[in-house]
Amino acid sequence: MHSSSSPDQSRRIPVIADVDTGVDDALALTFLARSPRIDLRAVTCVAGNTDVDQVLRNTLDVLDLAGRPDVPVARGAERPLINEPRNAHAFHGANGIGGLQLPAASASASPLAAVELLHRTIEDSPEPVTLLGIGPLTNLAVFLRAYPLTARKLERIVFMGGSAGMGNATSHAEFNAWHDPEALAVVLESGVPVTMYGLDVFMLATLDAPQYLLLEASTDPGARLVGSLLALGARTRVAGGVLGAEPLPTVSANDGTLEPMTIGDAGAACLIAAPETVVLEDYPVRVELAGHSRGQTLVDRRRIAGEDAVHGLLAPAPVISVAMALDHPAMVRTFLDTVAPGEAIRS
Repeated sequence: MHSSSSPDQSRRIPVIADVDTGVDDALALTFLARSPRIDLRAVTCVAGNTDVDQVLRNTLDVLDLAGRPDVPVARGAERPLINEPRNAHAFHGANGIGGLQLPAASASASPLAAVELLHRTIEDSPEPVTLLGIGPLTNLAVFLRAYPLTARKLERIVFMGGSAGMGNATSHAEFNAWHDPEALAVVLESGVPVTMYGLDVFMLATLDAPQYLLLEASTDPGARLVGSLLALGARTRVAGGVLGAEPLPTVSANDGTLEPMTIGDAGAACLIAAPETVVLEDYPVRVELAGHSRGQTLVDRRRIAGEDAVHGLLAPAPVISVAMALDHPAMVRTFLDTVAPGEAIRS
C-alpha cells in the first residue's frame, strides 16, 4: 500500500488527455486546463459516451470555456477495436453533455489523427509525458501498437476505467472497460507503468449541492460550466428522467433534495496533479474478454497464493497501481481550488 507523496511543486507535469467528452470528461478537462500543476500538451478524442464527432465538438467547446483554446485537439477512433460502438446517451444526454448548448469554440481540430498527435507530442517533449485515458482506451491501444518505441518514452499511463468491485455498464464491468476491453488489455500488457482509477473511487469523489450550486452561479465561464453540469445531473435525478430530455424542477439546495454528485473522471486528473489525495496499491490486474463477465477487471488482492497458483492454473497478469481509497476533503479542495480559483467554495 502506498499513498503517493506530493510531486515537486516547481515542475509542471506534461499530460496528454484522451477523452470521450461527456459530463465528467468536461469536468476533468476544465481541471486539466486550469491546474498550475499540469502542462496540458494535447487532447485526443475517442467514441464512447457519444460519437467521436460530437466528442470533438464538445472537447473544443469545453477547452474554450476553460480558457485553453490553444491546446491541440485531434479526432480519433470512431469505434472500439472489435465491439460495435455503444453510447452512454442515457447517462450523458444525446449530445454527451446533458443537452447543454455551449458557445461554439473558435479553434479548429488538429489536422493530425489522434494517434499521430500522440506520437508527435510525445516525441517532441524533452521530458516524459503522462498519458491520461478517461474514455475507452481505443486510441491508446492503437498508439501503443503503432509506436512501441515512442511508448517507452512515456512517464506512465493513468486511466479511468475498470473496478475492483462492482460494475455499471454490467453487473461486473465498468463502462470504459466494457466498451473496449481488448484496448484495455493492450494497455495493461504494454510494459508502460499503469495506474488504474476505477469505478470504486470514481463514485467516492463528490461535491455537495451547495458547492456545485455556487459554481453554477459563478461569473467565470469554466466554473459555471462545471456547476451547471453537476446541477443538471442532480435535478435530473430529482425528476426521475433522462439527462437533457425534459424540463427540470427548480430545487433549492436547502430542502435536502439535491444529492451529492461525483466529479467522476476529474478524480483521475486530481490523482496526477495531487497524488497525495489517492491511496494506491499494487496488484496483478487483467481484463476479461469473453462471456457475461466481458470487460470485468480482475484485481487480485490476495496476499497468499491460492489453489489456482498451487496447481499451475494461474495465468500471469501485469502488476499495476490501483486507486483504492481517497482523501476526500483534500481531493475536493484540490478540485475546487483549481476549477474556481479565488472563489469561496470549500468542503
